[in-house]
Amino acid sequence: MSKFDRYLVTQFLTLFGFFSLVLVLVYWINRAVGLFDRLIGDGQSALVFLEFTLLTLPNVIRLVLPVSAFAAAVHVANRLTQDGELVVMQATGFSAFRLARPVVIFGVMVAAMMMALTHWAVPVSRSMLAERSAEIEANVTARLLTDGQFMHPSDGITFYIREITAKGELHDVFLSDDRSTASRTIYSAKRALLVRGDSGPKLVMIDGISQSLARDKQRLSITHFSDFTYDLAGLLGDGTRDRRTVEELSTATLLAADPAIIQEVLATRAEFMAEAHARFAQPFLALAAALIGFSALLLGAFSRFGLWRQILIAVVLLIAVQMVNNAAFGAALRNADLWVLTYAAPALGIGIAISILFIVQRPRRLGRARAAGGAGT
Repeated sequence: MSKFDRYLVTQFLTLFGFFSLVLVLVYWINRAVGLFDRLIGDGQSALVFLEFTLLTLPNVIRLVLPVSAFAAAVHVANRLTQDGELVVMQATGFSAFRLARPVVIFGVMVAAMMMALTHWAVPVSRSMLAERSAEIEANVTARLLTDGQFMHPSDGITFYIREITAKGELHDVFLSDDRSTASRTIYSAKRALLVRGDSGPKLVMIDGISQSLARDKQRLSITHFSDFTYDLAGLLGDGTRDRRTVEELSTATLLAADPAIIQEVLATRAEFMAEAHARFAQPFLALAAALIGFSALLLGAFSRFGLWRQILIAVVLLIAVQMVNNAAFGAALRNADLWVLTYAAPALGIGIAISILFIVQRPRRLGRARAAGGAGT
């Protein structure tokens, strides 16, 4: 690269890193609040929260990189224009396309980062996150062994323990099962133990009473028991997942679209094709965003009203490209033969940027033509 290209690329990368850090923090904090309440509320430790946070970061970074690239390109172009550096370079004979060359280099770098995220980091992190979530759902100790408060581990289930002894015995246990539409059952026992059986965790209640209310007849049945075993496997899960999701599969698996795997994840071939090609197309959205942001502000060199209009134009164009991306991806999800539409938004964005660069060049050509005409007369 020339010194000019290295100078601009350095400026782009510096601001890109800053904007990425800010946007990731904002996006992460917004999601971390709900994640913290859910995990800590279920009795998980801060280490589990940190683990879940790290596993969600690759997808968050993937989402913010195109926006960061756009913001960096706009900021650098605005500063160079205000400082007159772009005017000087244009006066030395640099065309709009020559000025955009470092933007292309920067966009390709960001696209390479996104390629690594979309094809490897995001699928792997989502798979690990799903597995850890299933393990957390099956963690009886974390979800049930909390004394002195009413817990709701599942819809229709209320569980309470007055005291947990040092030996692991549960004293004064209350369990309400309201999941059935035909009846509601309440169990209470003086003592109980949590044990793990072949089919999953079980709650063994000792010296208690069962009260079952039939909803249709409003009849209450009371049963005293010396010991009773309540199966918790269906309530808490066994730590295994029913199936994987499309987002967790590798790109090669998606492109192969094996019928057995399609049936396993309960998806369609269209979803496989759309997700696979979107992983190739999305990185080029970052390149398109950077080019749109930079090229739109080059128009400001020929305006006496400042650059706010050019910035607004760039934002509107980026929103339009994103809307096209959403619509095209939705169409690809419905029809496997329309996977090519996933590349429509990046192609449109790059095409818009090239068109703007031609428009930027046009006034200069017209100016030279007028000058030549005046000299001839």
